[in-house]
Amino acid sequence: MTPDITTAQPLPLERVVIRFAGDSGDGMQLTGDRFTDVSAAFGNDLATLPNYPAEIRAPAGTIAGVSSFQVHIADFDILTPGDTPNLLVAMNPAALKANIADVPPGAAIIANQDAFEERNLAKAGYATNPLEDGSLDAFRLYPVPMTTITLEACKELGVKPRDAERSKNFFALGLISWMYNRPTDQTVTWIEEKFKGKDLVQAANIAAFKAGFNFGETAELFDHTYEILPAKLKSGRYRNITGNLALSYGMIAASQQSGLPIVCASYPITPASDILHELSRHKNFGVRTVQAEDEIAAISMAIGASFAGNLGLTTTSGPGVDLKSEALGLAVSLELPLVLVDVQRGGPSTGLPTKTEQADLMLAMYGRHGECPLPIIAADSPSDCFDAAFEAVRIAVKYRTPVILLTDGFLANGAEPWRFPDVADLPEIPVEFASEPNHDGAFWPYLRDPETLARPWAVPGTPGLMHRIGGIEKQDGSGNINYDPSNHELMCKLRLEKVMRVQQDIPPVEVDGDVDADLLVVGWGSTRGFIKAAMRNVRASGRKVAHVHIKNMFPFPSDLGDVLRRYPKILVPEMNLGQLSRLLRAEYLVDAQSLTKVQGVPFRSAEIEAKIMEMTN
Repeated sequence: MTPDITTAQPLPLERVVIRFAGDSGDGMQLTGDRFTDVSAAFGNDLATLPNYPAEIRAPAGTIAGVSSFQVHIADFDILTPGDTPNLLVAMNPAALKANIADVPPGAAIIANQDAFEERNLAKAGYATNPLEDGSLDAFRLYPVPMTTITLEACKELGVKPRDAERSKNFFALGLISWMYNRPTDQTVTWIEEKFKGKDLVQAANIAAFKAGFNFGETAELFDHTYEILPAKLKSGRYRNITGNLALSYGMIAASQQSGLPIVCASYPITPASDILHELSRHKNFGVRTVQAEDEIAAISMAIGASFAGNLGLTTTSGPGVDLKSEALGLAVSLELPLVLVDVQRGGPSTGLPTKTEQADLMLAMYGRHGECPLPIIAADSPSDCFDAAFEAVRIAVKYRTPVILLTDGFLANGAEPWRFPDVADLPEIPVEFASEPNHDGAFWPYLRDPETLARPWAVPGTPGLMHRIGGIEKQDGSGNINYDPSNHELMCKLRLEKVMRVQQDIPPVEVDGDVDADLLVVGWGSTRGFIKAAMRNVRASGRKVAHVHIKNMFPFPSDLGDVLRRYPKILVPEMNLGQLSRLLRAEYLVDAQSLTKVQGVPFRSAEIEAKIMEMTN
């Protein structure tokens, strides 16, 4: 007997992983984002994994054109967007075929059965209809006529059938909102505000959303709903945030704490463009943005902004760093504060423009000619992008150096709850511009601070501070052009020593887990959550393992070598072919073993867990 789902108590769950999948035009990112925001407002902990097609206009109905959005919500502190979905919402055959390999047996599949017609089946490579041929018997399959019901719900509104069909993603959102007891008022209000002035679109989306919710309530297709209670998080004010948004806020906060106006000059490139878009909205904080004609122009403008006494910023991805490298060398020679953000993606060349990777570490370390060192920082979560951006600015200003900040596509587009920082707790970033001559009545631009080796920062036009800087080697102190071999060697060593002095600001290495373990897992960047999730399971089984996550990629923390040498075995999981492991082996002569992945998607925690189990046998 089917229970009365209008009165049955919801089944409590600790966590669930839901993946929405469909054509890139089906609004799966919007659907997932809305469900995420409602869950965040409800108080769940969460993590997301958007996945976009690599082609802008991939053919509709094909596997290449599938877009998906995975969200993991829980009543406890979670670390990843989940390894595999408990529920797949498939809007067409291609979405099913592209994602079915990730769905474990026993999981649920809700499919838009209207889309499983002969033409769409052929595009996806199906010889028979998987909703009818028994190939999905290992799953809990729920075929739902989403398109038909959406069209019926919109019929009386005067919406054209083609336009009404576009609202079927809101039908799916309504159904899933019912299934997981999500409040509806917030979504309806959002639709009203989002489509204000587009009355028919607004009405169609609301009608489809309510139709999906009501279908779940009346169809008697499902045994029960589910309930995931709010998570017990540290007290404070939270919001849902992506890495690109957090990074933008971190830059603005650093600008306010330093008193330096941001000048962000960038050329649009996936997946970094959202930073430029977001910063352009904040002119009230003195932010100035320029969409440059190319990558070289962008960094050159940012350098010029720093020369004029601003906070120069340029954002890009790997191909853009290639183009910026010569000008980045100029910034090293000028010894001006500058932040270059590299949101890493799959390469080489155009590679996988919408997919994630960690393969730019060597590029950041060595991707310039000559002896050209600079500090490198790597963010490790979407919310950590705020702190990493703030720290990049602090180092750049204090040491008068360009800084590379590494994130990646997963961090940039992924979301998690972010606790608003107390402005009073943010450290000041002191800035002291030169105001008078510093050497026998003259101004020497390379007369260095004895503690940091930073040179003075003189705003052009300041009376009495006329000086020369540029890309040709300068004499230490005076800044005069100097071709003397010994002076060049001295300047190379001084620039390196200045960057190495950043170590004095880096806290000691923090070891997580069992300090007496034989195995140390070393990570960097976005692998952090997946490593920690794997460690939870390994340690729960009684095995010992330790973890170190590196945020300062150059210079490394001063005690990193001592920590590494305490462990007989070292494992380095990274989304490249072993770049950090090679650096650790070269720098510290330790036997760092690699666990690599370059598939355009993050690690699964189970993959890291399996390797840890193998190495702790």
